Amino acid sequence: MKFKTSDQIADIKPYEPGKPLIEVQQKYKISNVIKLASNENPFGFSLEVNDAVSEHLKDMNRYPESTAHTLNNKLAKKFHVAPENIVLGNGSDDIIALLAHGFLNPGDEALMPLPSFLMYEISVKTAKGLPVMVPLTDYSTNLEGLVEKISSKTRLIFITNPFNPTGSTITYNEFNEFSQKVPNDVIIIVDEAYIEFVRDDAVYNSLKKPLQDPRVVTLRTFSKAYGLAGFRVGYGIMDPEIAEILNRIRQPFNVNTLAQAAAVAAIGDEQFLNKCIKATHDGLDFLFDAVENLGIRCLPTQSNFFMLDLETDATKVFEQMLKKGVIVRSMKSYGFDTFLRVNTGTKKENIVFIETLKKVLKK
Repeated sequence: MKFKTSDQIADIKPYEPGKPLIEVQQKYKISNVIKLASNENPFGFSLEVNDAVSEHLKDMNRYPESTAHTLNNKLAKKFHVAPENIVLGNGSDDIIALLAHGFLNPGDEALMPLPSFLMYEISVKTAKGLPVMVPLTDYSTNLEGLVEKISSKTRLIFITNPFNPTGSTITYNEFNEFSQKVPNDVIIIVDEAYIEFVRDDAVYNSLKKPLQDPRVVTLRTFSKAYGLAGFRVGYGIMDPEIAEILNRIRQPFNVNTLAQAAAVAAIGDEQFLNKCIKATHDGLDFLFDAVENLGIRCLPTQSNFFMLDLETDATKVFEQMLKKGVIVRSMKSYGFDTFLRVNTGTKKENIVFIETLKKVLKK
């Protein structure tokens, strides 16, 4: 029997995550596989997270705390906002979906770069909205192009800073100029999943002075710099009027007990966070030098990943590296046929990546 699907859902392209370690290990019978494909933190997470999670295991017969009181208050103190400004999610993906369902009526438009994080498009379509795509300019978000696409139906604009997958950024001056051209009734969603890795002070950071503009919704995550990807914790900081709508429609227990405990512990260990950021920067510097010494162009980045242009079909290189136990990301699905995307690993993993790349390119 073939069931009737809504038109918006029928043409959704499923999100494709990076290849999982276990799948590559089993398929190619390799035990020492390294994964540099999903922009994860290769250094793990704070030891304080271990203790916090262990302590809360005894509470797992109870439902999670719906308001996540402790975590909300930790975040509020860190960013000098009120708990009423915060919405927690099962990853920031969850909050993206809440925004789409909370503020889009059928036929309303949401603007976003092309390509960009696929969950923007998926969430808009499942909310019966219309995604409006604006192609990048020189691998960067085309802010002027987004402004030109604003119509009477525009309700949301998605911006990623730093941008995934290219690593490009938006400066304070660029964002301020852009926001002045956006109508007052349009919500500007600034996804800052990788903001902790930024080294350039000119890059726009919406939480340096939060809540200056009620249209701006900031999205952050514990999945990247904090190393809690498997726990799935994201948060949004926004005007209380927007937060109230999202909290009204979110699932009451969307962030589980262990995830809340892990996030609280992670916030408290700034020493570990700073250590991870420094190691990431050192890894990026090593990889850039090594890749460029091979005569390969790398795109500038302010994140924990970068794109490299092989000037040939990168998918073939991706597949050959996969067989040798190194998982990177082919950018073909993003329209960048000659590019790979690689996130920094440990020092040992970075060396293995370079040596494997050399071997594959010599074939």
